[in-house]
Amino acid sequence: MLKSLLSGGAQAQNVFWQVAGEVTVGTNAHVEGVILSMTGITLTTGASINGRMLAQTAVILDENIVVQPEN
Repeated sequence: MLKSLLSGGAQAQNVFWQVAGEVTVGTNAHVEGVILSMTGITLTTGASINGRMLAQTAVILDENIVVQPEN
């Protein structure tokens, strides 16, 4: 698995990904930050996130790792 690196003092809880449609995080991909989706968020098999996922309809997980960002 590839590991994301935030630089310059960036923290996952301060990174926001705002999407008007549906979000799909690919197999074994990793995301840093908070995903805000107007519809749904899907993490495919093995995908991981250091952050939060907030959607108006659904968040779908399939054998994923979700870590709450450190304060």
